[in-house]
This record gives sequence, C-alpha cells and structure tokens, in this order.
Amino acid sequence: MRHTVNIINSTFASFLTSWRGTGSSKKNFQPPESLILFDQEADPECRNVREVLTELNLDVTIMPCPIGGKNFRYLKKASGLESLPVLYDTNVDEWRHGMHEIIAYLYKQYKGSAVPKRILGLTKVDAMRSQAASWLRLNSGSTVRKAKQAQTPLTLYSFESSPFSRPVRELLCELELPYHLINLGKQISADNGPAVFRFSLKPYSPLANSKREAFFNEHGNVQVPYLVDPNTDTALFESKAILTYLKNQYAL
Repeated sequence: MRHTVNIINSTFASFLTSWRGTGSSKKNFQPPESLILFDQEADPECRNVREVLTELNLDVTIMPCPIGGKNFRYLKKASGLESLPVLYDTNVDEWRHGMHEIIAYLYKQYKGSAVPKRILGLTKVDAMRSQAASWLRLNSGSTVRKAKQAQTPLTLYSFESSPFSRPVRELLCELELPYHLINLGKQISADNGPAVFRFSLKPYSPLANSKREAFFNEHGNVQVPYLVDPNTDTALFESKAILTYLKNQYAL
C-alpha cells in the first residue's frame, strides 16, 4: 500500500508540472560522447533541464548531487561552480551553468534552433508549480544517504514525467549513484497510455528506427522504469522491484 500511495503522489507531482517531459522529438540523434548533467532530482531548475532533455530525445549521464554528497565537491573542483544544474558536454569540452543557459545551449547545439517561446517563457506560476511538485514529494531526492559505490554507472530507461520512474530517480540521487539516463518519451499517438493498455484498438507499434522501437523489439513492450546494473548483471522492470533492489544492493 505504501508504494501505491507513493505512485499516486508522484502522479500528482506530474500533474502539477503539466506533464512536461512526456513527449519526445521524433528525431533520434545522439552525440558520440555522453552529455553529463550534475543534477539534483528535487531541484526545480534541474527538473526543467531534464524535461527539455526528454523533449529533445537526448540521453545523458546523470551525476547526482544530493545535499551533503561528494559530487558537489567534485563539481566545484572541476568547474569552480557550486550551484545546480551544471551541464558538461564532453563532445566539445564545454561547461554550461544554470537552467536558462543550459536549455539555450541544448536547443542551439542539438536542434539548431532557438528555445521555443513555450519554454523560454516559463512563467512565475510555472516555477511555483515546479517547486510545489518538489514539496509534494517532500523534497525526496535532495539529501544524501549512506551507500556503497557502484564501480560502473547504472542505466535507467525513463522519461521525465513518468510517475513510476520518479521514485527510482529520487533514490538514485539520494544514494549518489551515477547512471545513464535513456529517455523514452512518447513520440506518436500510439505511445499514449500505459504499457499494458495503449489508447488504441490496433496492435502497438512504436515509431520506426527509434529507441522505443529498439526497446520494443528486445522486450516486447515499452515500459519504464527499466534499470540495468552492469555491476551485478541485473535488469529489472517495475518501480517497486527496482527500489527494493537499490536499497538492498547499495544502501547502508
């Protein structure tokens, strides 16, 4: 029952942020080297950057920076910066700092366009709603927990607004476990609805030559979250199972 309440609460958090970070571009371009985002799951500005990453269909390596964690110290040493979010583009050795600067960079560098007005013009009300979403989640994903280190980053298939994925990302941040975030945002109308019940009478078929199609061909559905831990050769669906695994494997 506790997990059910957690997911209901997470759904309301997605509602508060108007389900931004649900849809993804139909283009599937990924730079040769991974982008690195120094991120805190509960931070409203970090959330806005992750929403844009989903919309642009860009994958990223997340370096969680919970309060009291070691990654803050590494960030200061590497970049001289002490506030989030921070993006490091390993492809061009570029640092970008702050929500607006990062979003403008992502659109220019990886879409060749200016930031759309609907994103550039995020209002104070939008900011308040994003902050309210963090409060609703009791700022989960903001403070470090004692944990074992992972020798190799984990991989999480997700998209920003997914109510089932949010608790997993919160725990990964608290445990300060770096992970590759593979965005599987919804690209076409057939993607709408949960994995077990699409809002269509036709058999589900993802966009051709997309990450969703590759995932569907391998697993028979497109369901998030999906966690892969190369350190233990473990792969899991279902948020409850993933949360239990992370606590048992890494929490101290």
